[in-house]
Amino acid sequence: MAGLWSVAEIGWKVIDRFRVGESFSISPHGVALGLGFFAGAYVFAFEGRRRGLPEEKVGSLVLASLVGGIVGARLFYVVTHLPSFNGIGDMLAIYQGGTSLVGGIAGGLIAVSPIVRRNRLGFLRTLDSAAVALPLGIATGRLGDLVSGDHLGKPTSWLLAFRYHGGIPAGYLCSRSQRFCSIHLLGNVSQGISPSRAILCTGELSLCGPRRTLGQGIGVHPAALYEFALAVVIVAVLLVLARRARRTGVLFLTFAVLYGAGRIVTDFLSLERTWFGLTGSQWASLAAVAASLGTLAWFAARPSPREPDVSASGAGPAS
Repeated sequence: MAGLWSVAEIGWKVIDRFRVGESFSISPHGVALGLGFFAGAYVFAFEGRRRGLPEEKVGSLVLASLVGGIVGARLFYVVTHLPSFNGIGDMLAIYQGGTSLVGGIAGGLIAVSPIVRRNRLGFLRTLDSAAVALPLGIATGRLGDLVSGDHLGKPTSWLLAFRYHGGIPAGYLCSRSQRFCSIHLLGNVSQGISPSRAILCTGELSLCGPRRTLGQGIGVHPAALYEFALAVVIVAVLLVLARRARRTGVLFLTFAVLYGAGRIVTDFLSLERTWFGLTGSQWASLAAVAASLGTLAWFAARPSPREPDVSASGAGPAS
């Protein structure tokens, strides 16, 4: 069995920065986030036109979602990691890393709400326009996490275990030779990774023994890879659903259920801080899944009047 695991493992040397010369560098995570946002914005603009959103309002919605997404992503991360910050300045230093995807989605939705309401665009219609754009952006962004070694999870020896091959994973401190890296987490927990193993312990790694060991394996769960695969599957599902006319809101609610449920599962493999056994993202996802399933059930119990087939025909009512 050990031979099977060693053949099936995955791994690469992570790249924390793309360096140009001696004074300029850029994070793969930042590059992927930017590409993901622009890809999502392009799809949203296309889908918005199909569903009758005024073209002159699409740009305002995109800009508002960008600002709200950045604020929400940082705010949610700060709230869920409050003990690790030393003052307001530290909380505002977003360039040092630390954002929440779930918080970013929530912040973007809140930011566009006044524009949608003021211009009577239809909240569900606007959300449906973003249904495919969101998982596409998520998938693109997670590619950057894979390159930079971000969102590494707990130790494991299963067939997709990520084995460290060098570089400096996001958030880790590494030896000069990059043969061993470690990270100290909230809750007095530490994780160490090397090319040969990964170990999760309470307290300092130097004091780690059988009683302190919380988990070990040949590598760690590549949570970013799981989310990338989840987002790709969701894009495919939504594209199939969009081939036929659906009640307004169904596409976005389907995204919320699928991504929320997937995030609840993947966060059990992460190293995030928990409250009552769940991470902040899991609690938020649980609420989103429950609300979305409840709305879909309400839709099923109360059929709506026949709506224009904007998904199939590509035409929609002018606003």
